[in-house]
Amino acid sequence: MTIAGGIILIMLGAILTWAVEFDLAGLDINVVGVILMLGGLAGLLFGIYRIAVTRRAVGPIDEPVHRHEIYEEPETRRTTVYEERRHYDEPPL
Repeated sequence: MTIAGGIILIMLGAILTWAVEFDLAGLDINVVGVILMLGGLAGLLFGIYRIAVTRRAVGPIDEPVHRHEIYEEPETRRTTVYEERRHYDEPPL
């Protein structure tokens, strides 16, 4: 449950507890509102706790990380080109 979900449950519970004048046989709307407010409060506290733990888990970096990369020139390849001598009595390719 997120913080926004907890706040929504608290608001819905408050509306059901203090603003609704509705009677249902076997169901007390005021009790349902209080239960929703308590659930929203628990969700809100859990969301705040989760954010606090997540932010605390990341420690400070003491030194910046420096990368020392060495770039070397690639070895040059030697290629040998062979030329064939063509005789004039052969047909053209």
